[in-house]
Amino acid sequence: MHKEIKIVSFEEAAKVIKSGDRVHLHSVALTPHKFINAMCDRGRNGEIYDVTIQHIHTEGPAPYADPEFEGIFNLESLFVGANVRKQTQAGYADYIPVFLGETQQLIREGILNVNVAVVQVSTPDKHGFVSLGTSVEASKAAVEEADTVVAIINPNVPRAFGDAMMPLSNFDIFCEDNSPLIEHHNAPLSEMDIAIGKNVAELIPDGACLQMGIGGIPNAVLAQLGNHKDLGVHTEMFADGLLPLVESGVVNGRNKKLDPGKIVAGFLMGTKELYDFVDDNPGVLMMDVAYTNGVGIIKQNPKVCAINSALSIDITGQVCADSIGTKHYSGVGGQIDFTRGAAASEGGVPIIAMPSVTGKGISKITPTLLTGSGVVTTRNNMRWFVTEHGAVNLFGKSLQQRAKAIISVAHPNFREELDKAAFERFGSHYHFVNKITAK
Repeated sequence: MHKEIKIVSFEEAAKVIKSGDRVHLHSVALTPHKFINAMCDRGRNGEIYDVTIQHIHTEGPAPYADPEFEGIFNLESLFVGANVRKQTQAGYADYIPVFLGETQQLIREGILNVNVAVVQVSTPDKHGFVSLGTSVEASKAAVEEADTVVAIINPNVPRAFGDAMMPLSNFDIFCEDNSPLIEHHNAPLSEMDIAIGKNVAELIPDGACLQMGIGGIPNAVLAQLGNHKDLGVHTEMFADGLLPLVESGVVNGRNKKLDPGKIVAGFLMGTKELYDFVDDNPGVLMMDVAYTNGVGIIKQNPKVCAINSALSIDITGQVCADSIGTKHYSGVGGQIDFTRGAAASEGGVPIIAMPSVTGKGISKITPTLLTGSGVVTTRNNMRWFVTEHGAVNLFGKSLQQRAKAIISVAHPNFREELDKAAFERFGSHYHFVNKITAK
């Protein structure tokens, strides 16, 4: 027999939260806004205080992080999204530095004990199962470990397979919502995106297994792969840019040793077309981040090409991807999970790709990182570095050779001053380092 479902209002469901609780919220396209609003109403009414809110990246308003809720809600982000960036930089919200693959470990080992988990799920099927849809990430761990789980049944949540499928017995309180999933539409590709995409695509062999995120550079790379063959996907997330390659047969997973023929991801962010693609699709496995981002898992596929971005890099190859000086901007995410996994994969290609300058024309390649910047990918982890001006492999290069290589793909307007800084750092011998070895 299937579990009997009693639907309650969001106001009623939010009463499960007690002062001092930790509440885990579903992420990205499945951010549970109606529950959030009911929870915030309780906070405004003085019914609860000292409640910790936990989530990875969410979309849409995040009122619980606003100054008005100081002392009522304390946000511990596992990744800082744009909706809580200002509050985090001002100190009203906080961030936990953690590799994406280990977010579930914090929950499962009770380091961050979850009292209430709130997730959106698909309509129950005839077997009494629902799906976590487009976001499994660490929310599966939260559902399994929380004292109380609130499931919001939403017919717009796709019935995705893999770890996303869960029995109704895992849930305690049920609400209903028919709001459309939050969508993300791609901006047109810039000339810089296209140039970087071409440089990255040249590094990707036929039969590669791809990891890439969302945004201009990943989409520009995907747009350049139409003539490739037998590509696979094992990634923390993907977006609409992948769909044309699936439809044309370029992405077929034929070369994967692990989950051959399947697209594997932990969460999705895109348009309704993307969400419809994963609905009832046995070719897509939505998995726990312990699986998508586990280095020991990633490396089992050959030719893993991990494409990640950065905010800045110094001339020795230290990559900052989470902060601008002391101001926190995003998070570690899966950059190191996949950089290490690709490096350990047979024929793997770990890539950090970014524009050489900011939108304001300031060089993102610097002699040293800004004071307070977080080193996400260390100089020891670095392999390929790509800008719109080219691609260089830093693996096995000395500090001085690295400087030559990195400066060679900097914006031409800044190469002279970067070269001067390298000379001041390394001394006169720097001029005698063979430029050929830097390529």
